[in-house]
Amino acid sequence: MKKYWHDGSSAEHAMHNDAQFAALVLAADRGEQDPVAKHTEVACKAYVPVGGKAMVLRVLDTLQECHKIGSVLLCGPVETQLAKNKQLEQRIANKQIKWVAPLDSPARSAAYGCAQIDTHQKILLTTADHALLTTEIVDYFLRFSDDLDCDVTVAIIRYETLQNKYGDAKRTVIRLRDGNFCGCNLFTFNAHGRALIDFWQQAQALRKRPWKLINQVLGWQAVWLYLFGRLTLTQALQKISERTNIRICPVILPFPEAGIDVDKVEDWQLVESILAADTNALPSKPSALPPV
Repeated sequence: MKKYWHDGSSAEHAMHNDAQFAALVLAADRGEQDPVAKHTEVACKAYVPVGGKAMVLRVLDTLQECHKIGSVLLCGPVETQLAKNKQLEQRIANKQIKWVAPLDSPARSAAYGCAQIDTHQKILLTTADHALLTTEIVDYFLRFSDDLDCDVTVAIIRYETLQNKYGDAKRTVIRLRDGNFCGCNLFTFNAHGRALIDFWQQAQALRKRPWKLINQVLGWQAVWLYLFGRLTLTQALQKISERTNIRICPVILPFPEAGIDVDKVEDWQLVESILAADTNALPSKPSALPPV
């Protein structure tokens, strides 16, 4: 059994013999000042209850059930908040998962978390507010990621996939010539691909302003293509790959739930309504959609 941690800790972190990925979960936020945490009166957003369980515990449970995942590293919440969720505190104490303190931004936390994982280990990166994440979604994404010859994979869904089932869900949409896409907070990195996180740190502040992000990341030619509706997903990722020397491939997911995270109170209400309607309905049955 492989050791996943730089500190040489034993394979008690590993859940499955056939695991290929170490999972890194980002769980930092603004504490009690986070609007969703404040609305639900919990210590931090990761502890917001969804279907009667803290979001972070739902994500951890999902990851620990996936056969391709051998270890889980949680980056956040801050240490002073750990005691406010006894279940999480116990899992860390029992070494079911490993915890490290977050830094001052998601990108910096991701870079720090990746540095704690052996460089030979492939990484699945996700977030603690991915409240509807399921083993089916993760397994689908990792299965297709394994088949792609690249350094980084990015999970996305077509906006229409989300609209068709949850028409009122408000998401950040990147509108390209070959479709409208939403991110899913799911990424994989091999050793070389980890360098993309440095690039992410540069672009992070612009994620809500797509055309400015495209300018910084891709250059003015791509901006004009984007503004005139001519930029394709393949072109966008190819430009990033050229600038970073990192091969990036998308995986288009057929699960509407994969595109929903909990950033706002309205998101939390939507997730609660989805689970209340039919907890057995997740995820939607995928059609045989290949990655781009």
